Amino acid sequence: MHKQDAISLDQLCPKINNKYWRDSLHKLTKYQCIYCGKPSESIDHIYPKSKGGKSITSNCIPCCLSCNGKKSDSEVLNWYRDQSFYDPRRSMAIRAWINNDLKLASVLLDYIK
Repeated sequence: MHKQDAISLDQLCPKINNKYWRDSLHKLTKYQCIYCGKPSESIDHIYPKSKGGKSITSNCIPCCLSCNGKKSDSEVLNWYRDQSFYDPRRSMAIRAWINNDLKLASVLLDYIK
């Protein structure tokens, strides 16, 4: 049997693969909401699914349930600028995430205490 012929558990059970993917996103933000810094409990679509946004890494960002609900289907940067917890460093991290530069987003979040 060749390695390419093997079937992984991820392929047999997509929910397991999805869980690993979601966990990897939360790890990048150290399990904190990218918007406000509280513990991240959900994944927000930067460009909402209701407006054609896809469930891909550059469009899905860890956040708390409160921010996810408040943002709803708003444009992310316009919504974020209007929040009382707005932080320009987090805004730069969000923009880096949108540009699929997750390493830069993670580094920027490390500077926020």
